[in-house]
Amino acid sequence: MSTYADWKSQQDHAAVTVDGHTLDVAYYDAGEGDPVVFVHGIPTNSFLWRDVVEPIAAQRRVIVPDMLGYGNSSMADTFDRSIRIQEQMVRELVSALDLGTVSLVGHDLGGGVALRYASNTPELVDQLVISNGVAYDSWPIETITQLGLPETARENDVEDIQQLLEKMFRNTLVGDDPDEAFLEGMKAPWASDEGVTSLVRDAIATNTNHTTEIDPGSITAETLLLWGADDEFQPIATAHRLEDDIEDTTLSGLDDATHWVMEDRPERYREELADFLT
Repeated sequence: MSTYADWKSQQDHAAVTVDGHTLDVAYYDAGEGDPVVFVHGIPTNSFLWRDVVEPIAAQRRVIVPDMLGYGNSSMADTFDRSIRIQEQMVRELVSALDLGTVSLVGHDLGGGVALRYASNTPELVDQLVISNGVAYDSWPIETITQLGLPETARENDVEDIQQLLEKMFRNTLVGDDPDEAFLEGMKAPWASDEGVTSLVRDAIATNTNHTTEIDPGSITAETLLLWGADDEFQPIATAHRLEDDIEDTTLSGLDDATHWVMEDRPERYREELADFLT
């Protein structure tokens, strides 16, 4: 998928009801067969998975939503955006699309969403992939904490936030020549006043209680921890802890990969994910 505009043009939309709010979820839907749901994190969107899902879609159905408050899903300043809510959104979307039992792939905050889903309803998840995901009390990182201060939305305009995101991604991707389409796709949803406010609300909704309250030991899904080994945001030590707590688990640490593991090691990431899921 070459550009964010291309990805956006291929998204479908569904209405979900979460905490009494009926909200719009934008999602990419491709392929046929047993469903795999991909969940991104903060401050990304479903475009994160653009090059990952195609080999999976050749064998299975892939569903790739924008979380609430992200991407092209609802952004209005009227609802919670915590991972508890995002878990409910995924459940509602799975129900609306009549998917039944699913495989889940989660990155960053989406990893926390996937862990909650697999822990709370283990019978509904047959495979689980966590990549550099939040877990236990490993989060939020300082950058997100600062982004979530109420004055951030009052004191920063669109250009300020765009520059902040540009710097964050460029400073944490491996190599000196990042994919410009990736950078533009990660920044695009936040290029408006509504987007700036939504990003701040997303950041302020990060709640460590929503991962410390679950028991990873209750997860029964076959699990792959596909982790960027050089991540400064969610170190691989978190993956080792999950490996100890989840019974049926394989840990694969990818060297020369930071938090954005699917961008830093795209071929290796796609290969290992496809081998696991198909």
